[in-house]
Amino acid sequence: MEAAPRYLCQRCGNCCRWPGFVRLERGEEERIAAFLGLTPEAFVNEFCELHPNRQALSIRSRPNGECEMLDGRNVCRIQPVKPRQCAGFPNAWNFPGWREVCEAIDTAR
Repeated sequence: MEAAPRYLCQRCGNCCRWPGFVRLERGEEERIAAFLGLTPEAFVNEFCELHPNRQALSIRSRPNGECEMLDGRNVCRIQPVKPRQCAGFPNAWNFPGWREVCEAIDTAR
């Protein structure tokens, strides 16, 4: 049985504005494309770019650094099918200084 996450996401959207890459794992582009009503090719062409390591796709970031899937109101347009990387934040991974920007509730307190 998997342990409950320590931090409970409040959907503040701050992690979606942090500069970096949302790397897609195998099959995630098909799942997201279907959710958006697009073909996988259309989704990749409109919303993705080659990850810097050249071994995967990433969701494109806007010029200000925020994720292309953020709708401007702290809402992820693909929340029900978001990539595993996004679903794992901040319990499975995080970045230096994340506590200063993330509003997740620490359930261990």
